[in-house]
Amino acid sequence: MGWSLRIGRLFGIDVYVHFTFLILLAWIGAASYMATGDPLAAVVGLLLTGAVFGIIVLHELGHALAARYYGIPTRDITLLPIGGVARLERMPDKPVQELVVALAGPAVNVVLAGVFFALALLVGSPAPGMAISFTGDVLSLLVSINIGLALFNMLPAFPMDGGRVLRALLAMRLGQARATQVAATIGRGMAIVFVMVALMPVDSLGPVPTGNPMLLLVALFIWIGAGEEAAAVRMRAGLAGVPVSRLMVRRFAVVDPDDPLETVAGQLLNGFQQDFPVVVGRRLVGLLTRDDLVTAMSKMPRNARVFQVMRRDVPTVSSDESAERGLSLLSRTPVVPVTDQGELVGLLTPEHVSEFISIQRQEAMDQRRRNGIRDAGWTRA
Repeated sequence: MGWSLRIGRLFGIDVYVHFTFLILLAWIGAASYMATGDPLAAVVGLLLTGAVFGIIVLHELGHALAARYYGIPTRDITLLPIGGVARLERMPDKPVQELVVALAGPAVNVVLAGVFFALALLVGSPAPGMAISFTGDVLSLLVSINIGLALFNMLPAFPMDGGRVLRALLAMRLGQARATQVAATIGRGMAIVFVMVALMPVDSLGPVPTGNPMLLLVALFIWIGAGEEAAAVRMRAGLAGVPVSRLMVRRFAVVDPDDPLETVAGQLLNGFQQDFPVVVGRRLVGLLTRDDLVTAMSKMPRNARVFQVMRRDVPTVSSDESAERGLSLLSRTPVVPVTDQGELVGLLTPEHVSEFISIQRQEAMDQRRRNGIRDAGWTRA
């Protein structure tokens, strides 16, 4: 994810923090200091916020490790002001698998709540009627935070965890496409509820809505995420049973590993192709993307060559494989080379996949319209 800083690696998964999270930390520290005038309060507020987001990392790690159990790798985990995101290479194919992966995150919070509760009991005062120590207060707060996170994430607001649980359960009866449509509709309904709650007035401030920025951001995330997820599932459904050969681009330009970058830049400016397969003969040896080319042109000498910049570990697909697999690979690279027996025969691009889906959808609408006209022409004696 752009504008993110890598802060570590857990179980082979890179963990990033988005720059907006740093703004949140600064805001919390300043707000705590202004409210109390005590620098220690600002430090405590920052430490507590860091602990909460550490818990969120473990929550997302639960999803990632559950997905890994089913052979699904996780690209990275990113911390955002509204929570965390674990980017899986793909979603599980089977509803039961999605159910397990979705429940794994809240399950981590339940386990952590139990651990912190046990620790709070250990450090609490054994004498009846006495207040527990400061450490016990913090541990009790962490218990409440974990329970709150588990309950909030289990709301049926797709694509949150509870929404994914709902989709998995529905998919067992309705199929993936229909279940996603229903879950996305419910999720957007929940987003509207979140907006209404966020804009409710605070009693002490009278009837003027004060707004809850975090809840509004969550609502926006749910609204956009539900729509994108539903569109992605519709696209995958439209590609079911379709081979890559029906979608791939057959006419395209290629470059040689020893070509100067200036020459490729000229091809980029003079044509419509953005990314270039690098071949020796007809065999694929790499890929030069537009972004890599532009970055290299600004940093490397003018006589730099393609082989110095090209990507060598390029995912490929064969022409007789399913378009669904090609679509999943497009999430990792801007273009997927199509090879048969090691030779380059085509390119799979997001634009051509979208065009294919649009044409299919239009043909289906035309067919339904023609069927409706024929049906309307029948009369019953």
